[in-house]
Amino acid sequence: MSFTAKDVASLRATTGAGMMDCKKALEENGGDIEASKQWLREKGLAASAKRDDRESAQGVVAVKVTGNVAAIVKLKCETDFVAGSEQFIAEAEALADLVIAKGEAAVSERNQQLEDLKILLKEKIDLGDVVRFEAASGNVLDSYSHIQGGRGVNGVIVEMADATQELAHDVAVHIAFARPKYLKKDDVPADVIAAERATLETVTRNEGKPEAAIGKIVDGRVQGFFKDICLLEQPYAKDDKQSVAQVIGKSTIVRYSQVEIG
Repeated sequence: MSFTAKDVASLRATTGAGMMDCKKALEENGGDIEASKQWLREKGLAASAKRDDRESAQGVVAVKVTGNVAAIVKLKCETDFVAGSEQFIAEAEALADLVIAKGEAAVSERNQQLEDLKILLKEKIDLGDVVRFEAASGNVLDSYSHIQGGRGVNGVIVEMADATQELAHDVAVHIAFARPKYLKKDDVPADVIAAERATLETVTRNEGKPEAAIGKIVDGRVQGFFKDICLLEQPYAKDDKQSVAQVIGKSTIVRYSQVEIG
């Protein structure tokens, strides 16, 4: 019994197996679809379709800097065992190299490799965040990757102006552990500030503070909120007596990105 490319596509859609595996199954079974499904199941190649609803909570964050271009790619899987495997880490690195060379959209060029990896490692595998920075002329790019269990789990890239490479790296390390949500106070949306202020007013009243003092107390606590979430306002990780803004001085943090597993 012969088979067509449409048969291969149909078998792939119903089993979740890779294209070449589906073609092989049809060849081995004379084009019989049902027999091919059974063949794939027996070979352990049809299980990935059943994993679509599982959570991809583990994975690798690959960070690359080449010249004036930096990239972060997050590749997700189900277990730390697979996340730490040589093949999985290599695929994340290959994707980051591709983003450096061709841009964020280029990850689609490795769709087949990702499908094959699902079959090989027998887990749900998803592509997560993909980030690419190309620094302006004269600016500095640096990065930090926190390694856990032999794989990157917390990656940062940062672009700075009028800064040394060492300073940019130190800022990247700070970001990795301080996890700022915004660069500066002006970046925080008005509705976020309003919601936090309302919460702090309620907390302050519940503490029994005098009504006349509540406004001033809340103002102070809002400033503390900014110190938690805004990079420039945060106490510097290596010297908490200074803010990040004080440490960088005349240098400027143009932009940054942080990607984590979990």
